[in-house]
Amino acid sequence: MSILVRFSPPSMTAEQYDKIVERMYKEGVHPDPGLELELCFGSGDQMKVSLLFDSKEHFESFGAKIGPILSEMGMDPGEPEVLEIHNIIRRNS
Repeated sequence: MSILVRFSPPSMTAEQYDKIVERMYKEGVHPDPGLELELCFGSGDQMKVSLLFDSKEHFESFGAKIGPILSEMGMDPGEPEVLEIHNIIRRNS
């Protein structure tokens, strides 16, 4: 079952987010095989991140890989909000 994971760090800028993503690509952690969609939104130092994963297990595996990276970069992601997805509607491609 797909899940949506929402992070609301106490403080994160777009520049910090971009550096984290760059590092995750460099480490081969991103994109995770179970990641369906990642969104970053907000302004100033109040950027938020939402991740759509195909399963809770894939998210937990991803979390174990990115946790040390976030710690090393001094980023507190805050407590994630995890929601089960009832339905996903996608535009035809």
